[in-house]
Amino acid sequence: MPSTAFICVIDDDQSVRTALDGLLRSHGYRVKSYVDAVGFLSSGEFETIACLISDIQMPGMTGLQLHEQLCARGVHLPTIFITGHQGMQPRVNASATAPVAFFPKPFHCGELLRCIESMSRHTH
Repeated sequence: MPSTAFICVIDDDQSVRTALDGLLRSHGYRVKSYVDAVGFLSSGEFETIACLISDIQMPGMTGLQLHEQLCARGVHLPTIFITGHQGMQPRVNASATAPVAFFPKPFHCGELLRCIESMSRHTH
């Protein structure tokens, strides 16, 4: 596992951010969390990210709108969308060249970690 891989988590729910931060750090990842998509966009940390984990439904800009903004800027990050809305069949930007996955909440931590490991191989 890449102990230096950098994962960004975007979720408006503090408990989700805290849980993911602890899980990912315990598996050797560097983690930075954001409460919303706008904060992440203004960070400019796109080049160093191995994987982005984003909630779909957030106040203001949704995770899918964030994905569209990133693609429009030519930023294609491996992205895992998490959602508490069961049965949601979201559509993502067809121009995305990085892998995308969807996990309904609650999700199995082992499956999420395997997905992150697989996706982070597509970066740098």
